[in-house]
Amino acid sequence: MSPIKLSQEAHDLPLSWRSKVVGHAAGANIKVLRMDASAYPNEVHDFVEALLVIEGQMNLEIEGETICVQTGEVFMVPAGTPHAVAAGSRGTLVIIDQ
Repeated sequence: MSPIKLSQEAHDLPLSWRSKVVGHAAGANIKVLRMDASAYPNEVHDFVEALLVIEGQMNLEIEGETICVQTGEVFMVPAGTPHAVAAGSRGTLVIIDQ
């Protein structure tokens, strides 16, 4: 087994905002995607979702507030919490979910 180059995996994706599962650990999906400055619509899940920015910045909208998640930071979205990504978010995002 060799390391997964997350930035390269995201760069190689044909479309922004379309995640790719790169692995599974402890029952969770490990996904990567490329953010392209466009907004991503509101969504809600019945599980906790971890959003880890490995390059760039994500402007996460939760409960009327915009939270800037920077390179090297992770935001844990609680189960049942509606969230969206505001325009201007760019870079590589790792999503850990069920």
